[in-house]
Amino acid sequence: MKIEVKHLSKKYGETYALNDVSFTLEENKIYGLLGRNGAGKTTFMDILSGQILASSGEITIDGERPFENQRLTESICLIKEADNFSPELRIKQVLKIFAYFYSGWDQAMAEELLETFNLKPSMKIKTLSKGMESALGITVGLASKAPITVFDEPYIGMDAPSRKAFYQILLDDYQENPRTIIFSTHLIDEVSLMFEEVLILQEGALILAEDAETLREKTVGVSGPKAKVDTFLENKEVIQRTDLAGHSMAYAYGTRQEAETVGLQTEAVPIQELMIHLTEKKGG
Repeated sequence: MKIEVKHLSKKYGETYALNDVSFTLEENKIYGLLGRNGAGKTTFMDILSGQILASSGEITIDGERPFENQRLTESICLIKEADNFSPELRIKQVLKIFAYFYSGWDQAMAEELLETFNLKPSMKIKTLSKGMESALGITVGLASKAPITVFDEPYIGMDAPSRKAFYQILLDDYQENPRTIIFSTHLIDEVSLMFEEVLILQEGALILAEDAETLREKTVGVSGPKAKVDTFLENKEVIQRTDLAGHSMAYAYGTRQEAETVGLQTEAVPIQELMIHLTEKKGG
C-alpha cells in the first residue's frame, strides 16, 4: 500500500506540529521515522492511522484518505508508547478484540509471542509492568499482520534481551511476509541496521528523506593521526570530532575510499549521530 504525503500540516493554536510536509513511502519497506521530542512524529502517525485530521494537505493510502475509512484503518496497526489497551481487560480479551479487527490476524504467532515474553492470557492489563505492557503491544503489532504496521517507541521498559528477541522476530517475519513497517524510536543505534529508508523531522518540517544505504555511503567515520584527519576534513561538513594526544576521530560527509587513500582507518557513521547533527540547533 503506497503512502503519499502531500503538503501535510497540523496546527494546534499558533503552533505547527507539522508544517507543509511531503514525501512518499513505497510498500513493503522498513522505515525509520526519527527526530527529537516534539518534532511531529506522533502527529504524523495519528493522521496516518486515521485518528485525527490534518489542518491542511493530506495523507493518502493507495489514493484514499484514512480518516473515517474503515477499509484502510483495518489495514493499519499503530502501537504507541502507552495506553494501547483498556486497563480492565485481560490479555486474552485484548487478543480476541484485535483478532476480530484485523483480517490477517495470526493467532499462532500471538500465542508464541506471549510465551516468548512470559505473558499469561489471564493477566489483566492494569497489573502489567511497563515492560510487559510494551511486550503485549509488540505482540499485537506483529500478530496483526497489518499491511502498514507502525511502532511508536514500542518497547519502553523492556530489557535488552527482550528487545533483541523482538528485532529478530520482526526481521524473520518480514522476510516471510513483507509489509510496510514504520519505526519511531530514540534507541536508534539498536534498530538502524533494519532501516531501508530514513526520514528525519525537526520542528514539524522534513529535513531528510533518504535511502539508508545511500545515506551510509555519503558519510564516513575516520580515525588516525591528527594531521591526516585535518587534511581529509578540509572543506567537508563535520558531524562530530574528537582530538586526543595527536590522534583524531571524526564523523563527516565523505567516502571510505577517499579516507583510506590518505591512510585513515574507516567505519560507518551511526545514524543516531547523523540525526543529532542534523537536528542540532545553533547554540543548543
